[in-house]
Amino acid sequence: MDRRKFLRNGLALGCSAAASPVLTQMAFASAPWDTRIVVLILRGAMDGLDVVQPYGDPAYAALRPSLGLGPAGGALDLDGFYALHPALDRLMPLWHAGQLGFAHAVSTPYRDKRSHFDGQDLLEAGGDTVGGLRDGWLNRLMTATPAVTAEAAYAIGRDHMLILSGDAPVSRWSPEAQLTLTPQAKRLLERVYEGDPLFEQASTEAVMIAESLAAEEESPMSDAAARRGTVALAKFAASRLRDESRIASFSLAGWDTHVRQAQSLPRALHGLADVILTLQQELGPVWDKTAVIALTEFGRTARENGDRGTDHGTGGVMLTAGGAIRGGRVIGAWPGLGEGDLYADRDLMPTRDVRALAGWVLRSLIGTEASVLETSVFPGVDLGEDPGFLS
Repeated sequence: MDRRKFLRNGLALGCSAAASPVLTQMAFASAPWDTRIVVLILRGAMDGLDVVQPYGDPAYAALRPSLGLGPAGGALDLDGFYALHPALDRLMPLWHAGQLGFAHAVSTPYRDKRSHFDGQDLLEAGGDTVGGLRDGWLNRLMTATPAVTAEAAYAIGRDHMLILSGDAPVSRWSPEAQLTLTPQAKRLLERVYEGDPLFEQASTEAVMIAESLAAEEESPMSDAAARRGTVALAKFAASRLRDESRIASFSLAGWDTHVRQAQSLPRALHGLADVILTLQQELGPVWDKTAVIALTEFGRTARENGDRGTDHGTGGVMLTAGGAIRGGRVIGAWPGLGEGDLYADRDLMPTRDVRALAGWVLRSLIGTEASVLETSVFPGVDLGEDPGFLS
């Protein structure tokens, strides 16, 4: 029996779990460098003005009478102007260690229509027009990199993530149907992969994740169950990054906060903190050469709405974490929130293309040429000034 074919097809005997609403899929790719990159796609449009609160802007409090009240409302002061949402308090040690940072007032070139589908398409494709590219920027990075092999790329989830779709081949495993492996079937998996340096650990981790998510499907999805599923995915990502993989990308949902944002946003932030801290713990010494970036399709309105939430906006925040980054900073030209400062009189005005910042992570961490980034990976982007992401 062909072992690789068994991994792709054999788990269909029952080796998949119901999809969690906090994730859609995860992908892995190996490449000829020793640093690691984790790209988190935050689906639903994270409110950067609440996550990293510009409480030092005199117009901020009037725009958000019940949201983002800065240190006076429990947020954690970062630098006298910005404060971190209290749901991310567990990440403050990383901030103080210089392993957590943010870029504010950033966005893709997407404007005005504020469609999740189109915004995510542009974010993952990495181009400057919706529908202009049908492959993803991480896939194009691999295509432009020599010595990337077919078996070195893995995708996990129900659907293809556009960010890793393209000519560079990616092997896939989908935790879809309910896991009903018998003890005998699990023992068969163990025997088939026993001693295989590439697939033994991956098979064990896959079964563990599927069993965990299947158990959660037996009862309504609670916050705790959703977080356990997220942690399991982060652990699996770390297990591959400790070994052959060099890039991991997966998505977290739950960021569309139209109503009662003060109750819904913390749930998503707790999950994000779980992912980052799990990666730190599970990667061990590899964490020191890892950069994590979290991106979202667009920001949210500067003004809170009548339902104490926020609607689809434009400018937002990019998060960076990891032992390889130079954190402890909120970078970016702040545009202001006063009269005449907002984009279309409703949104935070973007002052930098988030694709350029992602490009600088790739350039700084793995040495990708600027010309490759500006023409192949992110066509049409101007990298601009180096933000100094690396420590």
